[in-house]
Amino acid sequence: MRQDSSGLLQIHTAVLLFGLAGVLGKLVHQPPLVIVLARTWIAFFCLGLLLAATKKLTALRTDGNFALQALAGLLLALHWWTFFKAIQVSTVAIGLLAYCSFPVFTTFLEPLFFRERFRLRDLIAAAGVSLGLLIIVWPCKWGDRAVAGMLWGVVSGFLFALLSLLNRGLVARDSALQVAMLQNGVAGLVFTLPALMGPPLSFSAVDIAGLILLGVACTALAHALFIAGLKTIRVQLAGVIAALEPVYGTVLALLLAGEVPGRWTVAGGVLIVGTTMAAMYWRAGKV
Repeated sequence: MRQDSSGLLQIHTAVLLFGLAGVLGKLVHQPPLVIVLARTWIAFFCLGLLLAATKKLTALRTDGNFALQALAGLLLALHWWTFFKAIQVSTVAIGLLAYCSFPVFTTFLEPLFFRERFRLRDLIAAAGVSLGLLIIVWPCKWGDRAVAGMLWGVVSGFLFALLSLLNRGLVARDSALQVAMLQNGVAGLVFTLPALMGPPLSFSAVDIAGLILLGVACTALAHALFIAGLKTIRVQLAGVIAALEPVYGTVLALLLAGEVPGRWTVAGGVLIVGTTMAAMYWRAGKV
């Protein structure tokens, strides 16, 4: 596959937008449920319009595959809810780094889902990520906001690992964009009723702008760019670039929200990001 600069730019831009999502979750002063609800419905309609415009929208499946799509949508909703919860109770950096624990869960779940054998390098990578998480919370006491954010982020990472394993089979049958559209629609449905049953909400101009940006740019556009970039960029290299999401998110949080990560967060983050990138490099054999 010929890897060109436009594909690299698309992948990096997509990962930058994914990182921006965490910052917007901090700047938008709404409960995580409302943030996820707005993000999913906006992304659903944007992706639907994109697929319709490119004539790639196909009929919905009514077989067992659709049931798996619904389950994946539920996992997506819970993953994003716990992710934004982690961001709001701690910091963007801690939420993003804790969410990056998903390779640890994937390492142990993948052999169970697909009957693959454990690989020593994956176990080493899982240990490196786990150590990085421990370094981040090492100086904290139980009950601190940093620890709470870490726990919510780890739950988010676990849910994302399950979602990734489900999507591994789903994208083999349907286009990745259509899979994303369906799952966002299901996620929106999951949280619509709880949101309607909650107290009345008021939105500031910043909230409205943030939610629109979150749904359009950080979800629909980011997915489209990432998938478009895969046309000229190897999946393994895209995975290495995706490991930079916490780096992009932390820098954006510093610039836009004034969040300065502590030295323990930086130390643990370096280990987590480095280990994740090394794991993707090992899986690729070469980049």
